[in-house]
Amino acid sequence: MKLVIFIPCYNEEETLPLVLESLPSHIKGIDEIQTVVIDDGSTDKTSEVAKSYGVKEIMRHRRNQGLARSFRHGLNRALELGADIIVMTEGDNQYKQERIPDLIKPITDGKADVVISDRMTHTIEHFSPTKKLLQRAGTLMLNMAADTTVPDVMSGFRAYTRQAAMQLNPIADHSWATETTMQAAQKMHRIAIVPIPTNAKLRESRQFKSIWTPVRRGGKTIARAFVMYKPYALFFSLGILLLTLGLIPFAKFGYDYLTERTSIVFGPHHLQGLIIGSVLLIASFISFTLGVIADLIRINRLLLEDILEQVKRSRMGG
Repeated sequence: MKLVIFIPCYNEEETLPLVLESLPSHIKGIDEIQTVVIDDGSTDKTSEVAKSYGVKEIMRHRRNQGLARSFRHGLNRALELGADIIVMTEGDNQYKQERIPDLIKPITDGKADVVISDRMTHTIEHFSPTKKLLQRAGTLMLNMAADTTVPDVMSGFRAYTRQAAMQLNPIADHSWATETTMQAAQKMHRIAIVPIPTNAKLRESRQFKSIWTPVRRGGKTIARAFVMYKPYALFFSLGILLLTLGLIPFAKFGYDYLTERTSIVFGPHHLQGLIIGSVLLIASFISFTLGVIADLIRINRLLLEDILEQVKRSRMGG
């Protein structure tokens, strides 16, 4: 059984040695371990450091493309290298690489297809109360969308079986962890959680310049996930709400008409209410229509993903 560990890096010449030194060299049940470093357009000596530690697989982007693209490229390269199990960690030494045997154990035991480390964010000292609250809120929203109970959807320390990796098709420019969690749930992958605390903070995050950046990006990804994976739940719920609000002015008009309150029925306020009600009913019809169209697109996307999986198997081996 082959394990491939890929490490996205951007200007990590100082922290990458700590990551590489903490990688396990032998794991029970694993015959071969290979490391892949994705140098995401670094301007320092990240690639040279990786070479000095004996890393033979180094993918170098000519310019910085972001963590999400590095994840996609690393995942595909691991599949090309014949990985049976794929682990992603990061070059800033945030995660405890020495715990990789614990991370992949649910997979080697045959109990999981995807394993996500739980950073136990409530215990991370350098996370502010606001950040912890936003993390909990984002996790709650995604679990509602995906019908999962993942305690830390933002965690980037993860393991995948070859089969699960074949079926992942992340498209988001950011928030890859959120999106792939949603995809794993939709593909009915068995998701396991392993509590693994993080290392001490060595530097500020380069991904997010402010605390609201991940909120905006994560919100965008979750909204897209609802549209892509649960269009009926989104558009039909919105349609029912608009339909209910649109019927209220008509119900009030009908009641006044049946009770022969003619002076009230033909008042100017009723005309305004009926116009608003008509607009809401039209919006409700549009929402229902969008739900049907989005669901047809969802079915078409599932068929395309099946075709893409077959292409991957043909190119990379099943």
